[in-house]
Amino acid sequence: MSPSRSNWPAIAYGLALACLAAYQQFKLPPALPVLLETYGYDRTLAGGFMSVYAVAGLGLSLLFGRVLTRRGTALPTLIALSLLLAGNVVTLCWPENGWAVLAGRALEGVGFSVLAIAGPLLANAHAAAGHLPLVVALTAAWIPIGQLAATAAAPAAFATLGWPGLWWLAIGLTLALMLWTWRMRHTAAMESAGPTPARHAPPPAGYPAGQRLKLTLAGAVFMLWACQYFAYMTWLPQYLVEAQNLSVDRAVIGYIIPVAVLLIAILVVGAVLRAGVPIGPLLACGLVAQTAVWWTIPRDGALLPGLLSLVVYGAGAGICPTCLFAMPSVIVGQGRRAANAFGIIMTGRNIGVLIGPVLLAQAFKQFGSWDVAAPIFGSVTAAALALGAGLAVALGGARYGTRR
Repeated sequence: MSPSRSNWPAIAYGLALACLAAYQQFKLPPALPVLLETYGYDRTLAGGFMSVYAVAGLGLSLLFGRVLTRRGTALPTLIALSLLLAGNVVTLCWPENGWAVLAGRALEGVGFSVLAIAGPLLANAHAAAGHLPLVVALTAAWIPIGQLAATAAAPAAFATLGWPGLWWLAIGLTLALMLWTWRMRHTAAMESAGPTPARHAPPPAGYPAGQRLKLTLAGAVFMLWACQYFAYMTWLPQYLVEAQNLSVDRAVIGYIIPVAVLLIAILVVGAVLRAGVPIGPLLACGLVAQTAVWWTIPRDGALLPGLLSLVVYGAGAGICPTCLFAMPSVIVGQGRRAANAFGIIMTGRNIGVLIGPVLLAQAFKQFGSWDVAAPIFGSVTAAALALGAGLAVALGGARYGTRR
């Protein structure tokens, strides 16, 4: 049940947790060309630096969803932030050892898995019905905000501390969120989204069959979408350097374009959903746009088609996560019952994150060309579109403020 009034401090805190989680994960891609040149990592191992975030989430998202539902958010969040700190320190201490970097990123991934559920859960739980579409759109924006923050900080970091500057900034932001969490740990905002008797928080099997089917479809769509999205966003800077002969600084600018468009699209989609547009068809439209981009990627390096490709991809990437992060609230309702549902769709997302970056790296190693990406991920996105169309049919005309 929605609260009668929105608790904006709690919403802001939840969004900050999620944005920090995204920054931690996406500080890698802008630095990846520099890291590969400096330390000569194997490309498949380097792809694992991104995919390892999914390993912890894959096994723990459902568990974390239950823990956050029954035990509250304060202690798990503090533990998660401590793991983020530890992971950053490991990478800074042993950057020349690729396996140590992978271990550090794995520690970060465990912390990320908690914040990726706690942040959206807190934000959505404290939004009144009238503000829910806006809050869900802002919640979906945590990934591009984190990406933009990391990418915007990269030039200054490279010019002063080098790539470690992005990691030192991550440490500073994490310490700030730890202080914020400590000050909020006993407030009603932290408690109201947390502890509840187990009978009020059924495991996934406790959902009615229709809800389980829709959550499963949403998780599968998220898996396929995340597979292609994280492959694209992990390797785009390296692709721009190698295939398009751009400098690292210019590649960072190219990386910003789809992320900036994505962020704008998310805010627009939030307004569209608030106007009452059904969520299923809107998700399908976003998947159509991204499928089209993969199958029509320009290979001749022409400026205008390349820019258009980045813009259209970013627009589609803004629509899809907005709709997918809204699915728990649309399918099972707001509040505590949504925690397990977030765990289900985040499990699907984590499988995609695990596969995508490594798959593209391995495909490049096998074929020696970036051109192989288009047919692979064009097919993946087309499969997501097919499942998304099925989900749209199952949801019928479901909108925000309704439940199907």
